[in-house]
Amino acid sequence: MKGLKTKNSLVGLLFVSPWIIGFAIFTAFPLLYSLFLSFQKVKITTSGIQTEFIRFENFQYAFVVDAIYTERLTKYLEEMIISVPIIIVFSLIIALLLNQRIKFRGMFRTIFFLPVIIASGPVMKELIDQGITTIPTIEKYAIYQALTESPDGFLNGILLYLIKNLIMILWFSGVQILIFIAALQKMDKQIYEAAKIDGASNWESFWKVTLPSLFPMIIVNTIYTIVMYSMFSLNPIIEHIQTNMFKVDTGFGYASALSWIYFLIIALALALSVGAMTLKGKKNYN
Repeated sequence: MKGLKTKNSLVGLLFVSPWIIGFAIFTAFPLLYSLFLSFQKVKITTSGIQTEFIRFENFQYAFVVDAIYTERLTKYLEEMIISVPIIIVFSLIIALLLNQRIKFRGMFRTIFFLPVIIASGPVMKELIDQGITTIPTIEKYAIYQALTESPDGFLNGILLYLIKNLIMILWFSGVQILIFIAALQKMDKQIYEAAKIDGASNWESFWKVTLPSLFPMIIVNTIYTIVMYSMFSLNPIIEHIQTNMFKVDTGFGYASALSWIYFLIIALALALSVGAMTLKGKKNYN
């Protein structure tokens, strides 16, 4: 019996080994090497890569000297706080609608998922340059003109960002919609029948049955949305890191430090959002 378990373990390890080897070579090693470079001053010469240990100078330079990076980080956090809840709420609403028995339901699902396929970096850049990602003729409305007169206010800045990027934000909802639909289709209809027998309305059934049942998928979609929004190819922070990578005065060492700062901020955002939602979910269940 023990020999059979050992054999099964070896067979399983054999099947997993290509992934382990690929992860070690193409992910783990570059990740650790970039961490090493973040504490170095890197020079690329004809004789190879030369490194000089400079402790935390790259990280200090990012926060003290590089005002562009800190400005883009602040803007990224503000936009993420606005965009992620909108994407989650919009995805949930569309999933609830597409889960109903309506004509051409499959076609509507395809339409909402289509931007996920075509919305690559060059395509999105071209659409942004043509102004397709904003609400059409929004400049003619009085509310837009009033906001543009004083764009420095926090609330005004949020509203202007939503107006200018609403369509692009909603384009990021395709995968989340499918996840919510899959969760909705697996829910037991007998629970809703029992709720109706007890006198619950559709509104009460949504808050007491549907939403608590979808809570794990909300957490999954929150994680996916934060990562997707942070890794978007037109993200100005990523562009800034790529630009500094090939500068003479900064180079790979400083770019590695910027990447690790960005990674830690994303990890912190994920931990805070998921932790807060998990605590709230436990509180509701208790």
